[in-house]
Amino acid sequence: MGSVEYFAHLRRGDYVIDTGEHFIKRSQRNRTVILSANGPLALTVNVEHANTPRRPMRDVRIDYSKRWQHQHWVSIVSAYRSAPYFDHYAPQIEPFYRREWRYLLDYNMEYTATLLRMLGITAPLHVSDQYVEAAEGDTDLRPRHNEGPTVDVEPYIQVFSDRMPFVAGLSVLDLIMCEGPAAIDVVSGR
Repeated sequence: MGSVEYFAHLRRGDYVIDTGEHFIKRSQRNRTVILSANGPLALTVNVEHANTPRRPMRDVRIDYSKRWQHQHWVSIVSAYRSAPYFDHYAPQIEPFYRREWRYLLDYNMEYTATLLRMLGITAPLHVSDQYVEAAEGDTDLRPRHNEGPTVDVEPYIQVFSDRMPFVAGLSVLDLIMCEGPAAIDVVSGR
């Protein structure tokens, strides 16, 4: 579940998803952040052999030996069940916490495609099977660790806005659950 900022870049359409990039442990490739009642909560998809150097993203396998899917789903339900659009969108994301995918890339690509559909974005994802070297002037969305893409996102009303100030850098799921069909306006910068 990429961040709102990441989806703002996808919305622009000038990108390539690099399946040949190297997996980097503790990066956003298998992590996301949602907003819980206690503040930002990181969710991590466990992967096998996370320390293997120079492993292409397309070869990273998901580890189901721990109950991360159950933890994620319970956290999402707890965080967003009172969000205005939870009941509408929950059936579309629940399968990502019930079914098993072998590879992290397949999971990420299907989840991203689902989130794009939820936003109303119908453009296909641009994918490269080979490592893509970023050219000068390109926006490289492959941060080395936990830095994310930088885009100014207009604040929107979040589930816990009565208790805490606006939190930027969250998963686009937060925006979708809170704004529903209007989420595309935030992603588009309107």
